[in-house]
Amino acid sequence: MNWFKISLQLNKFPINRAQKLLQEIQDIPEEEFEDYVHNRRKAIVNYHLSHNSYYKDFFGNKEFTDWEEVPVMQKSDLQRPLNDRLSKKYNKKNSYIGKTSGSSGHPFIFAKDRFCHAVTWAEFINRYKWIDIDLNKSLQARFYGIPLDFYGNLTERFKDQVSLRRRFNVFDLSEKKMEEFLIRFKKSEFDYINGYTSAILLFAKYLKKQKIVLKETCPTLKVCIVTSEKLFENDKKLIEATFGIPVFNEYGASEVGLIAFENTDNEWIVNAESLFIEILDDNNRSLPYGEEGRIVITSLYNKAHPMIRYDIGDTGTLAKNSTFKHPVLLNLTGRTNDVARLADGKVVPGLTFYYVTKSIIEDAGSIKEFLIIQTALDKFKIEYVSENILSDGQVQKILAAIETFVGKNLQVEFEKMPILKRNKSGKLKQFTSII
Repeated sequence: MNWFKISLQLNKFPINRAQKLLQEIQDIPEEEFEDYVHNRRKAIVNYHLSHNSYYKDFFGNKEFTDWEEVPVMQKSDLQRPLNDRLSKKYNKKNSYIGKTSGSSGHPFIFAKDRFCHAVTWAEFINRYKWIDIDLNKSLQARFYGIPLDFYGNLTERFKDQVSLRRRFNVFDLSEKKMEEFLIRFKKSEFDYINGYTSAILLFAKYLKKQKIVLKETCPTLKVCIVTSEKLFENDKKLIEATFGIPVFNEYGASEVGLIAFENTDNEWIVNAESLFIEILDDNNRSLPYGEEGRIVITSLYNKAHPMIRYDIGDTGTLAKNSTFKHPVLLNLTGRTNDVARLADGKVVPGLTFYYVTKSIIEDAGSIKEFLIIQTALDKFKIEYVSENILSDGQVQKILAAIETFVGKNLQVEFEKMPILKRNKSGKLKQFTSII
């Protein structure tokens, strides 16, 4: 039974209609695909100019004439109440609502209409078939975090059950936990591994230390998919050697969906069906294939909320042999995270702070930017940009979240900053360890 598709349908995501559209788009001939992209770009801009007052004001209260004149959206532009950004006829009840991870230091709440969200899942189903994974049948070993509050935890575990996912909690990656992970692989017939790069890499290093090849322990394993953080080539080789299976890169973002997926020829194939990806220079001018610049994304089907020329905060390059129908991501800069090592031996991936930020995001977007620095085994500093100094209540909420997701008996210092320091690429890294 197709449990995964059924779960989407029960949540009112029209997956069958989305898969039909995806197939129709993929059937468009190469020579006609540029026209398809131009038409969809124009259609989504005009839709939001007609149905979204926020976007009309952002656009400048003028008509759409030329794509290069469409303003680029920064994450900071979206840090305002969600209700102010929704299109007519859409609300929090009839849309998919999510929160960005804040990995770039700019967290915000977003919306996608249900059909747009279904198209995203249709694309995931399609891409996973490239590597012989069927989301309706294949069992996933999921290296992710999980909400620890009762309702959030229960909801996520239910999703895991219907989606054939078995979660490996990455909040604690000590050797004792790695040993428990290994025992689970001995007892289960997992088809693939999916999760945060840093957590999977730490497990690979543990296996290397133990001189274990994971596929010999779990013969049903086929592939490993890493996401959310940059995978370096040497680390990829280590994971493949210790797991005994090929590793594939997935590049996505919750607010826009699947951006690129690595095929069996080691090419990152960009999602050209429902997204338009362009590389821009510092003056918002489009760069030719082969030149590195800012990755800017347009969601061609999201009617609930404008994601048009949206600067995602990464830099990259499209290969010179890219076309409108088959763009190839040559390289991606950023999305790396350090790990936090605590005095008790606990190892916590930097992306764990994603769950801390989710618990403190406010719809009004009062916290504009933030970063977390580990200065000692038990000391952290949070630098933030905000209109106001954090209240005692906000501080206590953050401290409680850190105690829940990271560890106890930690000293945390807060400092309000006028601006935050960025790296050479201009990206704000959310977590850094200097010990």
